[in-house]
Amino acid sequence: MVLGADLKVKSPQEKMEAPKKEESLMPKRIPPITDTKIRTAKPSPKDYKLFDGGGLYLLVTTTGGKLWHLKYRIEGKEKKLTLGSYPDVSLVEARQKRDQARALVASGVDPNDTKKAQKVAGTEEKETFEVVAREWHAKFSSSWASSHGGKIMRRLELYVFPWLGDRPIKKIIAPELLSVLRRIEAKGTLETAHRTQQNCGQVFRYAVATGRAERDPSGDLRGAIPPASAKHMATITDPKEIAGLLRSIDGYMGGIVTRCALQLAPLTFVRPGELRHAEWAEINLEAAEWRIPAEKMKAGVLHIVPLSRQAMEVLQEIQPLTGHGRYVFPSPRTDSRPMSSNAVLSALRRMGYAKDEMSGHGFRSMASTLLNEMGWNRDAIERQLAHAERNSVRAAYNYAEFLPERKKMMQAWADHLDGIKAGAKVIPIRSMAG
Repeated sequence: MVLGADLKVKSPQEKMEAPKKEESLMPKRIPPITDTKIRTAKPSPKDYKLFDGGGLYLLVTTTGGKLWHLKYRIEGKEKKLTLGSYPDVSLVEARQKRDQARALVASGVDPNDTKKAQKVAGTEEKETFEVVAREWHAKFSSSWASSHGGKIMRRLELYVFPWLGDRPIKKIIAPELLSVLRRIEAKGTLETAHRTQQNCGQVFRYAVATGRAERDPSGDLRGAIPPASAKHMATITDPKEIAGLLRSIDGYMGGIVTRCALQLAPLTFVRPGELRHAEWAEINLEAAEWRIPAEKMKAGVLHIVPLSRQAMEVLQEIQPLTGHGRYVFPSPRTDSRPMSSNAVLSALRRMGYAKDEMSGHGFRSMASTLLNEMGWNRDAIERQLAHAERNSVRAAYNYAEFLPERKKMMQAWADHLDGIKAGAKVIPIRSMAG
């Protein structure tokens, strides 16, 4: 046997052809487009694309239009960004826009959000305070109650954008922000000044996270604005006074819709806005539950209100009157809108309760104070009050937390109010929660 007899020796021609066969198996790389190719591109019966790389392509339309587009992926979704038309936007400019947009995507920012913010701000700059603030607001406001998001944007538009809106966000320093806050302070609205500072801090931290600022200057202003005085909602917690209030509500001589809203307020202790926006579709009389959707809640999380026997009686009384419509407590003028935001407050005033004695929010404070005195689980009380959970992910999954205990607590609370109203002797309340 001759060593190497089975080895086939390749001819020079085969040696020349082998690399070609291997190369044919490799994926072809599309070369970048050139200005010449763009200029000479002619329309055809169908739109077609000229690809440049990195998601950038030129769409040539049947009418001869040439439009720059960028394909990109963010949060697992493919999206498209329009960059302008050729020749208004040259090939070099289109590539620059592509690189800027890809840098935003790498930072977790959707370039389309930035484009919308620029349009609203009326600027081509991508990194001004107003553009970044509007982009931040658009990104996170979907998880807030609409009223909360609206208040934040109004504060920024009234107090910040006129002075800092067109400034590059990375160049803004603490004294500039302080001068904005001082203007608010001069009006005597300290709480608004603090909330504005907080919102600006959120915008700056978002800019840092997305690579458009190096630090948050609002942190340097701690203590620069005097603290706002604590704002307590007027409420009643003395059992004798509560008894008088409840009896006054039962004897209210105004409209039945307002009276039923007044009767339900202490039994559910939801926020006034949540009460007046209650819809029949949210209420399950069989399950004795009221499920308020996330978009109506301050914390942006679904909220469950267990309905006591007494709360059910109120709803059953008003159902024949308003059950055919959308709202439990509609406006007297039209069924398509809820009752006025001042309806409950005005009724309290007509009943003789001054603004420093009782407020619409006062039913929440009343329940919070007395239920804690009763010895109920503080976490169950906080959950029933729908106070914002610091961890938003945890809140989204824990809207039903302590629900069995909350059902028991809400019925005990309603029974306790009945006892107070009837003039019963007030029992040491801790025994009720045991």
